[in-house]
Amino acid sequence: MRVRSRILLNTPEIELWPGGLLRARSNRDARALARAQRVMRRKRDGRFLAALLPEGLLSLVPRLAREAGIDAALHALDFSDHARAGLDAHAELPLDRLHERLHLLGLDDGYGERSGLPLVAEPAQLRLAGFDRYRRPLWLSVPAARAWIHLRDAALRDGIVLEAISGYRSHDYQLGIFERKLARGLSVDEILTVNAAPGYSEHHSGLALDIGAPDEPPAEESFELTSAFAWLRDHAGGHGFVMSYPRDNPYGIVYEPWHWCYIRE
Repeated sequence: MRVRSRILLNTPEIELWPGGLLRARSNRDARALARAQRVMRRKRDGRFLAALLPEGLLSLVPRLAREAGIDAALHALDFSDHARAGLDAHAELPLDRLHERLHLLGLDDGYGERSGLPLVAEPAQLRLAGFDRYRRPLWLSVPAARAWIHLRDAALRDGIVLEAISGYRSHDYQLGIFERKLARGLSVDEILTVNAAPGYSEHHSGLALDIGAPDEPPAEESFELTSAFAWLRDHAGGHGFVMSYPRDNPYGIVYEPWHWCYIRE
């Protein structure tokens, strides 16, 4: 798989993916994506909006100019990849539409105070940190991506295989998790014991990832019985990672031995 860039450019409504990473949903999209330097992808539903080709921008949807957030996405394309390399790797997006997302779930603005969870902004750029268990691109903030690669390689030298299960998630993606679980009949209160509300998940920051081991089901408490977890318990701190949700944590989140966050810059 040929990847032309390793940086994802993030805007409030639209992600700008490097070419060579996304799978097409139609023959027309396949032809465009095969040549694309960048692909605009709507965060709300994953729809491909436009492809930046050598000869210019090709719209993949009707009325691209009316698409929410298109001005910010076009502005991000105004810089060359070389110019972007000098941007602040710690820059964050504004917390747009947070109240709207909470209200869609029947939550008020006091959720953060009640849960003790801080608001989490999305980074303005993310780095490709390899691929997860399902061969999906793993996006993390620039410093966390570097730290994860070092952590994974150090474990491998000790004969331990660490698999990434998931990394960065947008606020819209987190809302989608709630909507899918609600459709299965779970209540918001039940979901909140496992997933933080949109805007409050560590995954938004690009600093957190879920880690698994081969032949072990993802995101299960049984992960704590694996040699991979034992290695993380002894060595992850030296690479700047901590387990965010131990037993009896103050946030009301269930014990998650698989969820680790990079805290050392």
